[in-house]
Amino acid sequence: MAVVWSYRDYINQDQVELWLERAGLWAPLFFILLYALATVLFIPGTVLTIVGGALFGPIYGSLINLTGATIGASFAFLISRYLVSDWVKQRAGDKITKILDGVDSEGWRFVAFTRLVPLFPFTILNYVLGLTKIPLLHYIVATWIFMLPGAFAYTYLGYAGSEAFKGGESLVQNIMIALTLIAIVAFIPRLIKKIRKQLR
Repeated sequence: MAVVWSYRDYINQDQVELWLERAGLWAPLFFILLYALATVLFIPGTVLTIVGGALFGPIYGSLINLTGATIGASFAFLISRYLVSDWVKQRAGDKITKILDGVDSEGWRFVAFTRLVPLFPFTILNYVLGLTKIPLLHYIVATWIFMLPGAFAYTYLGYAGSEAFKGGESLVQNIMIALTLIAIVAFIPRLIKKIRKQLR
């Protein structure tokens, strides 16, 4: 956030907003395509998620980020399942056994767990899950729903950063909300692990 504030004089917020207005529907469509492509190419999406929040706001940006990430994750899933399964097995190494066993025993709930608790890198996980027997629809729904908390938190962080350029009265409030959301997302893995341990 400090970096954003330092460079606020070098970025014309009005020009960015004008470009988005002129681009119309093409702007979010292009961003979704970019996000999906980045996911397929093993490029971490955190930065794109923050940029999405800065460009499109916390709500609309979250939907755009989630859509792009889910489309990319689905393409990676299908590519792995039908085209490059042997390559994925070699790249994943020992991690693959735990994921395969987890999906076999818990199905979509294991996908939900791995989306909430980052035990494995997101980009690699998408390909490894393609080697499991989980139906595509279950995978898509679990991915979209359970990535929502993290996506919203980092999208809001991007939105707070864009507000820093404007220097509005709500700057401090937006920063506090963003930090609170990040803290909640960071706490979720501990909570989920505790619940799973109690259920077992």
